[in-house]
Amino acid sequence: MKRDRAYFVLMGSCIGAVILAWTVVRMFSVTAAVVISVCAGLVPPIAAIVANAGDEGFRRR
Repeated sequence: MKRDRAYFVLMGSCIGAVILAWTVVRMFSVTAAVVISVCAGLVPPIAAIVANAGDEGFRRR
């Protein structure tokens, strides 16, 4: 359950960052919005690693 929660928090922050970048930050700086979007694009692989990390023996049962 802990890994599931971490995954959803990471993915929620990713979606939130993209929405924030293109609704608010874009009005001040398109470059900053692009940088935030690129950083948000790096979060899903990390979230997948976090979700799949753990004890190998537990997953083999």
